[in-house]
Amino acid sequence: MSGDELLAALICMAGGFTGGIVGVGGGVLFVPALTIFIGLSQVEGESTSLLMIVIVALIGAIRQNSYGNVNVRNAIIIGALSPLGVLLGVGIANHVSERVLQLSFAALALFIAYRLIVRALAAPA
Repeated sequence: MSGDELLAALICMAGGFTGGIVGVGGGVLFVPALTIFIGLSQVEGESTSLLMIVIVALIGAIRQNSYGNVNVRNAIIIGALSPLGVLLGVGIANHVSERVLQLSFAALALFIAYRLIVRALAAPA
């Protein structure tokens, strides 16, 4: 295993850990790890991450459900509707440039970070 592959594996473990702690999608860490350290294209990184997230999400949901933390009704509704968005997103991802995908991913990460900061600062201490 090369140094980059080891670093990618560690980052992906951190993605699973972060997903378990704060529920953030592991793709936030998986995609950059796969593209930067393994050398996958943006669309390959996103596609590989989708399969990785299934495994992480299933294990995390089972564990959280044992604590009574899963809202099953919302999970079923969102889970039933999400594949429609995935079908559209996958189609678009395969027809736009690598640069558009990279910039879109970065913009989404920045927007989410901004919203999380605003929310945390507005919450009572």
